[in-house]
Amino acid sequence: MNKMLKLNNTTKVGEIKIHQKVLDSIKGEDFVLCVVTATKPDFYKQWGLLPASKKLGVPVIVINTGQHYDNLLGFGLKEFDITPYIAFDLGIRGDMLQKSYETVAKAGFVGRYLKKEFPKTKFLPIVHGDTLAAGIFPIGWMLGTAQKVAQNEAGLRGMSPKLDLSSPANFFEKQWYGEWHLSRQEPFPEQWDTFVAGASSEIHFTPLPLNREHLIREGYPSDRIFTVGNGIVDTMEFTKKTKLEHSVFDIYPELEKYDNWIRADLHRRINLTESRFKAFFDGITSLIKEGQPIVWVELPGTKNSLEKFNLRTKIISMSKTYDNFVFTPLWKNYAHVMEFLRSGRCAAELTDSGSMQEELNELKIPCLTVRYNTDRPETVNKAHSNILVPPHKGFVDNMIRFVMRREDILDKMTNPKRLYGKDVNIKIIQKIKGLIDSDFSLMRTVPEVKGILKESKVDFL
Repeated sequence: MNKMLKLNNTTKVGEIKIHQKVLDSIKGEDFVLCVVTATKPDFYKQWGLLPASKKLGVPVIVINTGQHYDNLLGFGLKEFDITPYIAFDLGIRGDMLQKSYETVAKAGFVGRYLKKEFPKTKFLPIVHGDTLAAGIFPIGWMLGTAQKVAQNEAGLRGMSPKLDLSSPANFFEKQWYGEWHLSRQEPFPEQWDTFVAGASSEIHFTPLPLNREHLIREGYPSDRIFTVGNGIVDTMEFTKKTKLEHSVFDIYPELEKYDNWIRADLHRRINLTESRFKAFFDGITSLIKEGQPIVWVELPGTKNSLEKFNLRTKIISMSKTYDNFVFTPLWKNYAHVMEFLRSGRCAAELTDSGSMQEELNELKIPCLTVRYNTDRPETVNKAHSNILVPPHKGFVDNMIRFVMRREDILDKMTNPKRLYGKDVNIKIIQKIKGLIDSDFSLMRTVPEVKGILKESKVDFL
């Protein structure tokens, strides 16, 4: 006898909030850029497109998925004054599966709504990097409108050196001076996100020539791949002018005790497995007991794993026992992160973040990346501002000791070549303006790419 699988109530797709005042502001426009935001990194990495668009006279709105919405993870909406630009709040909630199918459906509905309400306007969504929204939003938009999108920070592909973990010294040599190869298996789902985003994009903005090379190798037309740098540098420059109500040292006065802190955070799903997380935990606690000043910032995934593996009580106890260990919640204000990193009190950052690898290169602060590979290999094998610290049992603390005790290595890490340019968002908008003037297509066919003929649009969906 056949059975029916009953879907639970979480499969319901909720409503989309429309901010009519924002939509009214674009009436009569021929072109509108739609900046897609979803999570904390989007807020500070996509923000720069808004003032750049305004400066160059390109109409712009924000489509916010609403994934990060509270006063902690969603604080960037306020910090970077993004809220006045939001035309649609998709209200995305739930686990990864629910977020995905809701985003696909709602992106498609928004695309069709805009085509109906503004039939003479061309809308170009631009997604960011390797977030879940970057991979999922373009699917819905493309299937709903028969048009592709643009991808900011495109072409991120995981790469790794030979994984010689026989000793920290050997692995260091392989990283800085050995050959690297593609290894796109992780981080998950970020490598999937960026790859799928690329396939759904008609226009790609890459940080570096290496990212452009990846895309060309994969078959993307070179005339729509623009190497512009990384917009994070614009945001970092902006924070220099930010007037903070409270200093990070007012909030955490303990941070003034030392001037050689290692700031640590861990949040990638692949690193929250038991073996990797415990390797990281054991390495951190070993260094704390030796007297190394460490400030560990607890992200939501960190908290979940600490509780799951019954380690949170222990780490809180250690924060009360060792004055060289500070355990804090997530710092909601991006400017506080920049303030601390620029203070001269941070000797290095231990992280599995992608953007941190970029930011620390710009700030000339050593980055210790808790991964077996990285999608920013240029920070390791070109700039020498970064070193991989694999979350391998017994390896984390030994690799950190090796690096922090080598003055020659630290000298190079604190004097790297800066990689990511400046005025990046202006460059992106300038490229978009050039495309607008050429009446560009957002779903090109092979004959169009080859310059043989211009075909009519797909309209049967």
